[in-house]
Amino acid sequence: MSRAAEDPTQHPAATGGVVVAVDGTSGSGKSSTSRGVADRLGLRYLDTGAMYRAVTCWMLRHGVDVHDAEAVAARSDEPRLESGTDPLAPTILLDGDDVSTAIRRDDVNAAVSPVSAVPEVRERLTAAMRSLIREAAEGPGIVVEGRDIGSVVWPDAQVKVYLSAAAAARASRRALEEGGSDVEATRASLLARDQIDSGRAVAPLVRADGAVHVDTTGHTLDEVIGIVVGLVRDRAGAPAGRP
Repeated sequence: MSRAAEDPTQHPAATGGVVVAVDGTSGSGKSSTSRGVADRLGLRYLDTGAMYRAVTCWMLRHGVDVHDAEAVAARSDEPRLESGTDPLAPTILLDGDDVSTAIRRDDVNAAVSPVSAVPEVRERLTAAMRSLIREAAEGPGIVVEGRDIGSVVWPDAQVKVYLSAAAAARASRRALEEGGSDVEATRASLLARDQIDSGRAVAPLVRADGAVHVDTTGHTLDEVIGIVVGLVRDRAGAPAGRP
């Protein structure tokens, strides 16, 4: 994956299938919701957070100080990433190796925010995301989840959704996903990540113009998937898919 020559300020619109941008806070259910929506509607799926995590994993493996933005920027072109877009079996390869599990480790969790805030990293990965979205849009379309999809990566998405949830609910969900981690420690980590992502100078976490806000706190996963599927069908005339 090489840095694209296109002007990163330009956001080409999809010409074929629907593009669904799902942004939101950590632990709000973006991944599970996005995969479920993509599966139900027969769309592709892209986890952009996994791409940032993979670059972070590479930096850690190669001894790069993740808090040194210049050092990260200097090597940001070196990791080779391949992102699979099957919603039932999403994959992320780093230099040819499957790192789907490795990118969820605690050391990556702690380092991903500073790495993802480096402009050179965001520029490179944004270009790669747009290429994948453009390719998927030649078919039925794609559900893309992240923190700046509707605001920066693909602001012309036909459907934009912003997911959030109460901090306590998010912490409980994430702790459960991580095998019973300390809920209060998880809550503190999520809030710290929110502050970093919302306050960074480049592509901060925001609710994109035109995005529908869905608070997932009081809903089951199936209910949230149903809400988003309904939005896609109403706003973009998406294929009926499965009921």
